[in-house]
Amino acid sequence: MDAATARMPVLYLSHGAPPLADDARWTRELADWSATLPRPRNILMVSAHWENAPLSVSATRTSQPLVYDFWGFPQKYYTVTYDAPLAPGLGDQVEQLVGSHVDGGLRRDETRGLDHGAYVPLVEMFPEADVPVLQLSLPTLDPRQLFDLGRRLAPLRDEGTLIVGSGFTTHNLAWFDPAAGADVTPPTASAEFDHWAAEALQRRDVDAVLDFENRAPAARVAHPRTEHWAPLYLALGAADAGGDLSSTSVVEGFWYGLSKRSWQFA
Repeated sequence: MDAATARMPVLYLSHGAPPLADDARWTRELADWSATLPRPRNILMVSAHWENAPLSVSATRTSQPLVYDFWGFPQKYYTVTYDAPLAPGLGDQVEQLVGSHVDGGLRRDETRGLDHGAYVPLVEMFPEADVPVLQLSLPTLDPRQLFDLGRRLAPLRDEGTLIVGSGFTTHNLAWFDPAAGADVTPPTASAEFDHWAAEALQRRDVDAVLDFENRAPAARVAHPRTEHWAPLYLALGAADAGGDLSSTSVVEGFWYGLSKRSWQFA
């Protein structure tokens, strides 16, 4: 399907750590997912791993190295490359849509490359690295502000832009035990939160998702800090503004106890 003929969906995905590349099942799930999508003209990535105010976008003039924002992994994970084209036009569009509505306007960080929350899933979903990519920072973790930011960005969907929120449906690294294996039975808190999240989005309960710390079971255990849930707020806003909050849970299951559930909206 040509991106020019269809409104692009919005994605929220659990992005995985660098060893995601070694998980044959998960990499296949991401590749199969991308094969069902209309081909985007460009991609706007919002990763849990770039919190910056004022609102900022990654380099648009000169390609920058990937940001290997992780420690203690084997050397092979620090040699991964992903040379996607830059998206200066998308940067201009983002500035037009939101620049006058955010404190400090939009900043262009010409030294910023893609972090692992962006490139790790993109390597699996768009391995040819032939779709222009722009990364957008999280200027806040406030649910309503990010939801409203997503609503302002929604017109990009009609221009062929795939908006992707990249986080993790549960994210408590105290659960991560490499010796236990990727398929270890998840902690009760992770399983309960995952089930709640699936039901909340199935019934399109935006208020519950935005207020998850008060409404979800084990919320503060599943997310000791909320940065990996926050990209979902922006994705929901972009979907809501398009008038369709219907969602499909495309990837399910757990990885070292963390919920890798991922959704496609409309």
